[in-house]
Amino acid sequence: MSNSSQVEIPVAAERGVEQPITAPQTYEHLLFERSDRIAIITLNHPERRNALSSPVMRELLDCLAAIAAEPRVSAVILASTGSVFSSGHDLRELVHGDEPGYREVFDLCCQLMLKIQAMPQPVIAEVQGTATAAGCQLVATCDLAVACDTATFATPGVRIGLFCSTPMVALSRAVGRKRALQMLLTGEAIDARTAAEWGLINLVVPAAGLRSRTLSLAGRIASASHFTVETGKQAFYRQIEMGTADAYALTKEVMTANALAADAEEGISAFLEKRQPCWKGR
Repeated sequence: MSNSSQVEIPVAAERGVEQPITAPQTYEHLLFERSDRIAIITLNHPERRNALSSPVMRELLDCLAAIAAEPRVSAVILASTGSVFSSGHDLRELVHGDEPGYREVFDLCCQLMLKIQAMPQPVIAEVQGTATAAGCQLVATCDLAVACDTATFATPGVRIGLFCSTPMVALSRAVGRKRALQMLLTGEAIDARTAAEWGLINLVVPAAGLRSRTLSLAGRIASASHFTVETGKQAFYRQIEMGTADAYALTKEVMTANALAADAEEGISAFLEKRQPCWKGR
């Protein structure tokens, strides 16, 4: 489990008032920092290519749970140190093991991916290097992704006799069947430009501008009502797996409830009055 400590960090509240919050500060394999309403989690195990080992995944789950419970965090950036974003599972955990041990590893991974999509804040992958196997899955799972122009993406498990079955869940939903199967069946890498064309990532930027562009995207999200963003993210993942009629049945109810919320009233009033909104968080 994580070796986190708790510290008081001042951050602007929904109405712009400085208030201290308790946030995770130190982990063995992660770095944590804040920039106003943006939380930045950095995988910090470059000597192991930022592999998603069981200890790393447990720390990520712990950190994400703490962030999810904090309404004054409006966006999350998931980054990495070193030249590799994440090489996927730590293969040392997947040799000479047994069924319960393997099941635990893959269960942790599934919990992590589901947590990213379930948490109220949008999560943006900041990809500075190679993302393979479960590392590629992590990018595909994040709500948004920004990558430098030298980043590459692959699901090469088929080359070592372990098909990337859990990574294909997120990958196929991001890029579609034919492109996902091309990556899964060949194990070949795609470059950042191709990943953007296929829908795996949103933006490709020069390496020198990666952090500033990711922060800009996160800041744009954080300037909106936290309540409204949470409402929209939850509705998006519910409707995306539905048929069209069911999706409309759901979203018309979501929009009705959203329209009755204080932040919708404030946002519409501010727009009509040509002023900046003051979000209430409800």
